[in-house]
Amino acid sequence: MPLQFSRDICGDLAQAEQREWLITNGIGGYGCGTMAGLLTRHYHGLLIAALKPPLGRTLLFAKLDETVHSGDETYQLGCDRWSPNTLTGHGYRHLERFHLEGTTPVWTYALGANLLEKRVWMEPGANTTYGRYTLIRGIAPIQLQIKGFANYRDHHHSTHANDWQMQVETVADGLKITAFEAATPLYWRVDRGALTPEHTWYQGYHLAIEQYRGIDATDDHLHVGTVNATLDPGASLTLVVSTDPTADRDGAQALKRRYDYERSRLPIPLQNTEPEGASPCAPTPFPTGPEGTNLYPLTPLAQLHLAADQFIVDRTVEGTPGKTIIAGYPWFGDWGRDTMIALPGLTLATGRFDVARTILQTFACYLDQGMLPNVFPEAGQTPHYNTVDAILWYFQAVRAYWVTTEDQAFLAELFPVLETVIQWHQTGTRYQIHLDTDGLLYAGEAGVQLTWMDAKVGDWVVTPRIGKPVEVNALWYNALVTMGEFAQVLGKASEPYQYLADQARQGFQRFWQGERGYCYDVLDGPDGDDATLRPNQIFAVSLPASPLTAAQQKAVVDTVARRLLTSHGLRSLDCRHPDYVGHYGGDPLQRDGSYHQGTVWGWLIGPFVQAHWRVYEDATAVGQFLQPLVAHLGSGCVGNLSEIFDGEAPFIPRGTFAQAWTVAAVLQGLQIGPGACPADPSPLLI
Repeated sequence: MPLQFSRDICGDLAQAEQREWLITNGIGGYGCGTMAGLLTRHYHGLLIAALKPPLGRTLLFAKLDETVHSGDETYQLGCDRWSPNTLTGHGYRHLERFHLEGTTPVWTYALGANLLEKRVWMEPGANTTYGRYTLIRGIAPIQLQIKGFANYRDHHHSTHANDWQMQVETVADGLKITAFEAATPLYWRVDRGALTPEHTWYQGYHLAIEQYRGIDATDDHLHVGTVNATLDPGASLTLVVSTDPTADRDGAQALKRRYDYERSRLPIPLQNTEPEGASPCAPTPFPTGPEGTNLYPLTPLAQLHLAADQFIVDRTVEGTPGKTIIAGYPWFGDWGRDTMIALPGLTLATGRFDVARTILQTFACYLDQGMLPNVFPEAGQTPHYNTVDAILWYFQAVRAYWVTTEDQAFLAELFPVLETVIQWHQTGTRYQIHLDTDGLLYAGEAGVQLTWMDAKVGDWVVTPRIGKPVEVNALWYNALVTMGEFAQVLGKASEPYQYLADQARQGFQRFWQGERGYCYDVLDGPDGDDATLRPNQIFAVSLPASPLTAAQQKAVVDTVARRLLTSHGLRSLDCRHPDYVGHYGGDPLQRDGSYHQGTVWGWLIGPFVQAHWRVYEDATAVGQFLQPLVAHLGSGCVGNLSEIFDGEAPFIPRGTFAQAWTVAAVLQGLQIGPGACPADPSPLLI
């Protein structure tokens, strides 16, 4: 069966509101919510449109509240929490089952003798969301009433309506909602029944997750219309909300397009085209569903492939179509560092080599002074280049692409670009980033956060790491070795890069603390060398070119395993350190203050298992390390993997509920070892 949950979880509000779902459209837009139907975040909504793809993300349509009339019985399917903490609706009590069909969430409501299914999905490539209701069992027709709630705001913000008047007008088969004169219109259309315009603000929705995050926890949404329809047993009703007034209203065809799209994102062994038993990772056929569509059960590996696709989106550069990677849903955009770290897992491990190449080409257009952008602002201003390691991860992404594809023509195209990057780092670029006399890279200045440990609150940089960070120099050495290998492949002089690599390897020994058995985190900082035990040194073992001896590599892996490893990744700080924080939460100051001070990062499981494999070559252990994160597909955001977790048991997921580099890390990890396969190749049954 597909990834699914029954009444023991669906009917328990505490569990049902903690499990979320995510739908995406491939251009940066998305929709998300809770299994219970309860809004708990600013980001929850059925249509958060990317008005300036892949960014400009704007909440246009927030929610649907359904009421079913069957004979003398009335069933409320919605659920709302109001300030200060009043609950209405309790529709989750009727929820017989919740499951995913690919990435499409499906709610099955048991209403007396009636069984009503609801599906929600997005049209690939469009700011369009579908909702489809099917009465799959019943002894008589039901009356279905659906209230729809619109908005128009940045997805990071909240709405306090006051006297805001939107224009809600009737158009063919539906409504046109215009929030204000310059706003992008929203169209809501149905394929049956009557859709009546309304204009009533519902004020004071209470958002529990935002309260936990210490920010404004109330929101208002506008009731813009109500659908009234009769549904016979076996019949369906489709509604569509879109920025496109001509969006297809044929729900069956739209759903088929979604399923066909997702099948096309699965490599052949994961599709229903292989004979039974052809692959230990291959699913068995699933019977035809109520919509007449051949559905499929997904192994964990296949579910991860679809999760990977949700992060890959379009980005146009000076009129040329390109690709990029959304760092995490619901609030991150596309970040240079995250994109390069995630690229091998999301594209190469899933067989999407053309996408990998396009992403590398897209980001090459943004190179400036030997650096890649850290972040692209939502409003589309000039990218920010405040990162030292994004460009070094670019070298590793190019290397991974070359090893996988042996695309020499593309390597020749990029090589001059990579040469320029090395030259900029030798002579110096922004933020005092430069090659020092010991062969190591120095980076940083007061008030700037340049490494992946980049939390900043106002003027306070929590972990500034000014000096020579260990992972930056592991990446630098790896980049130099990579350039030497590329030069040999292309028939160019490799000696200059080999010389620089030798200098970096010799200089890297300065990081080694023999008496402790692990590396310094930063050298030559304002306060000297930083001996704090952090996970950053794991990259000196996990990257293809390691500057450490075999004995040092083993010592690093063993120390990290003993003192930083958890079931869901690596702690960002040794729990014995006085600055360690074991639980992530509170207001922005508290959260950012603990972000890299003990919080567990899921993506770090990837370099850890790569390093462990390098030292021990134990594929069984690798699978065991990955299994808890594979199981996490059934919690948090169902079908996806979280960004971070508390540093202490039970390691509650925090941060973004779907993070690109966490998914990428697991996908890469599952390729380690001979005949690699998911730690548990059976279909998911939660």
